Amino acid sequence: MACAGCSTVGPDGKPAGCKSNGYCSTSGCNKLGVFDWLTGVPLPGGQQAFDGVEVRFKNTRKAFYRNTSGLQLMPGDLVAVDAAPGHDIGMVSLTGELVRAQMERKKVTGETYELRKVLRIASQEDIDRWHVARKLEDETMIASRQMVRDARLDMKVTDVEYQGDGTKAIVYYTAEDRIDFRGIVRTMSDRFKVRVEMKQIGSRQEAGRIGGIGSCGRELCCSTWLTDFRSVTTSAARYQQLALNPQKLAGQCGKLKCCLNYELDMYIEAIKSYPSQNAKLKTQQGTGAHMKTDIFSGKMWYGFKKPGEPFIMAGFPVEVVRDILAQNKQGIEPEVDLNMADEVVEKVKTPDYENVVGQDELTRFDSKNKSRNNGGGKKRGRGGRDRDRRDRPNGGSSPAASPEAAQAKGPRPEGDRGPRPDRGPRPNRGPRPEGQQGPRPERGPRPEGQDRGPRPEGDRGGRRNRGRGRGRGGDRPNGGQAPPPNPPAA
Repeated sequence: MACAGCSTVGPDGKPAGCKSNGYCSTSGCNKLGVFDWLTGVPLPGGQQAFDGVEVRFKNTRKAFYRNTSGLQLMPGDLVAVDAAPGHDIGMVSLTGELVRAQMERKKVTGETYELRKVLRIASQEDIDRWHVARKLEDETMIASRQMVRDARLDMKVTDVEYQGDGTKAIVYYTAEDRIDFRGIVRTMSDRFKVRVEMKQIGSRQEAGRIGGIGSCGRELCCSTWLTDFRSVTTSAARYQQLALNPQKLAGQCGKLKCCLNYELDMYIEAIKSYPSQNAKLKTQQGTGAHMKTDIFSGKMWYGFKKPGEPFIMAGFPVEVVRDILAQNKQGIEPEVDLNMADEVVEKVKTPDYENVVGQDELTRFDSKNKSRNNGGGKKRGRGGRDRDRRDRPNGGSSPAASPEAAQAKGPRPEGDRGPRPDRGPRPNRGPRPEGQQGPRPERGPRPEGQDRGPRPEGDRGGRRNRGRGRGRGGDRPNGGQAPPPNPPAA
């Protein structure tokens, strides 16, 4: 896990924004980082400090070295270590007694006389040469992939790491079978003018070196803490009642996720106390075959199918399944309720807190604005037109049609309108087709008993009839026509 300020690397190879030289309370900002929980713990009297140190190189490669010169090394220091041939540059990741524990964990001999030596603390010249060599890694990896493609070898070059002095290059590759790469090694050595070493790694080691984010949202386990890769089989998914979906069970390496083994032992221990999944339930409703087991709720699900009836899957508690199996051994087929309802779980009532501070929500105006927009004057309909018509004088007629407005306006000058253009003779439409001639049929008298009677005074027909008489008369006098204007005064 890295800090927020450790996203870039400075010219000296250390994180640019880290004041702890890449070694902080979050267990460092590097792959496979280890937190030194023995920092500050004094050694017992008379005991000398362990002279072994752990040095980190590119990505997940680490190695143990012996500090024979008695250098005062701290985590984060760049050192020059012995290599074959030449020397390499790395960063100190652990010192002290915790290195002894790491060596025992990785099954490395506890004696330091077999380890290579730390030559010196890296000088500025060593660091500059190291940076020049590291800049060649991407170009070398691209060229190596092209060479492998031209040689038609079934292998994939995943990474290239140069030695600190620039005299050696390690090419990491993945392959399903054994590859004869002697010819490609000579080609690479002639091309890059360095000694080339081919090193085969697995798919999980490749994912750990590259790094990434898993489906759980955290960094990959193989790039943060996991070093021993155990085999993972599909039986681990079956024990945990997981769907055998390759897209969900596979990690970024293309293999089954290593986290399937984390809780496998607990599932196996819990399933031992359950009835056998191969046993079938014989009931009066049919024979039930096991479908799945829910360890968390303590239920086992069985499927029942009778000829001519739909398939039913029912879940029973473990105690009920044991009782049914015990009765089946006695030759009894009990009657069970396949539509057994689950017990109602009482919900814990959470306290309802009130707003006693007086602070309002940010969305307190949203409902008011929404209602105002919906009920505004845009969607007026008939009711809106009727209200506007009632507000106008003269029953909603235009002010220009009223006699008072005509008198106030005065006579229109005769010269403003001008002569009306001649439209010409009206074209003849021709005779009306047969079947449409003849007088209009009469309706006849209204039947008795359906007389409406006199309309009560003050009743204008209600709100429903208002505004319908536009062009048809409606409630206006003179058939809905505007009153004629008064003739102009002489």
